[in-house]
Amino acid sequence: MSSSSDEEEVYKFYRDRVEWNDVKPVPQDDGPAPVVQIAYSDKFKDAFDYFRGILHSNEKSERALELTQTAISLNPANYTVWQYRRDTLQYLKKDLSEEMDFLANIIMEQPKNYQVWHHRRALVEWSRDASKEIDFTAKIINLDQKNYHAWQHRQWVIQEFNLWEGELAFVDVLLEQDMRNNSAWNERYFVIENTTGFTDEITNSEIQYTMEKIDIATKNESAWSYLRGVLRDRSLTWSQELRDRVTTWRDDGLKSPYLVGMLIDMYEEDLENNKCDVEKTMAKVKELCHELAEETDTIRRKYWNFMYQKLNKQYGSNES
Repeated sequence: MSSSSDEEEVYKFYRDRVEWNDVKPVPQDDGPAPVVQIAYSDKFKDAFDYFRGILHSNEKSERALELTQTAISLNPANYTVWQYRRDTLQYLKKDLSEEMDFLANIIMEQPKNYQVWHHRRALVEWSRDASKEIDFTAKIINLDQKNYHAWQHRQWVIQEFNLWEGELAFVDVLLEQDMRNNSAWNERYFVIENTTGFTDEITNSEIQYTMEKIDIATKNESAWSYLRGVLRDRSLTWSQELRDRVTTWRDDGLKSPYLVGMLIDMYEEDLENNKCDVEKTMAKVKELCHELAEETDTIRRKYWNFMYQKLNKQYGSNES
């Protein structure tokens, strides 16, 4: 692979190419008095001046396609260049498999560039060929398990082409590698919500699955958030098994702020539904809110003090 300095040496300016003599370059217009003048390189100005030239004439040709490739190498986040490249690809009826290979290399270098993923989605939509997308996104995710663009593309492909099979197994592998991978937990929820749904049986199974993960790392916020999502359409006290486990963890002396926060919310549900001794429950709420505010979640001290005051006003003696 040649270095950037080598590329600069072999680069031939479009203004010096005989085959481009018929194109009138259009210079960048930054206005009469730009506040901060951008110091474009000569190569950048040359390529984009000629790109604006073909854009003005609406030329769709092989040389225009080649020019967009040069422009993309100089600024891969330029939406106009990518859109013009798509228009040219369609006009020329190009082989999209070649374009996918070209694009894959750019994504490997620019994995968090929105425009490259938008272009890839457009290509898949045109070709209706998603055969490479699961493996390709998995490759990118393995490089960066929290790459939002890769996950977004993967979810679109799975939903658009009904490729749900094997996705939970993929998520399981990621969670085995990193239980704190919030993106993997989100994908697990996405798959279940769009396939089996959170039936009573599935909900109980997911509670069991998540409790096993929490047993290993009780301060894993991602797992606690997932539990709340699983129980979103029910209540936190819906599962007696979960309640018993949370109570056991607490009795064992665990002070995870996520565990304690859930226990407070469970007590709030008990108070709302008249399923507890109010005085004893409020005493527990006071103890737990104080622990969070002063020891384990001090950054949200005001919130936990507010929570206690709110519940005390509703159910307690109104004493601070």
